[in-house]
Amino acid sequence: MSGVLRVDYYFDWSLEKEKQNIRKHNVSFRQAATVFYDPGQLSIFAEGHSNDEERWLTIGLDSTGVLRVVIHTFEIIDESSCQIRIISACKATVIESRQYQGE
Repeated sequence: MSGVLRVDYYFDWSLEKEKQNIRKHNVSFRQAATVFYDPGQLSIFAEGHSNDEERWLTIGLDSTGVLRVVIHTFEIIDESSCQIRIISACKATVIESRQYQGE
């Protein structure tokens, strides 16, 4: 056995929130979802952002090479799959870019 773990991601989002996000940040949630396939992605728990659910912030390169910040929920379904609901996505700021680069 090679020791490689395969994880399947299942994505969900509100179509209305996606439309708002495209108008505000010029990025679709479908495009934003591609950051989760960046092997260098950085995810941190977003404390205090919601009393109703745990939210996460993930910084990563999307499939076009643009560094994005994605706000999302994360739920483990089983040992090889998880559900991610995207809430918001935008281009990373200079400070976020430095965090991603480890500076």
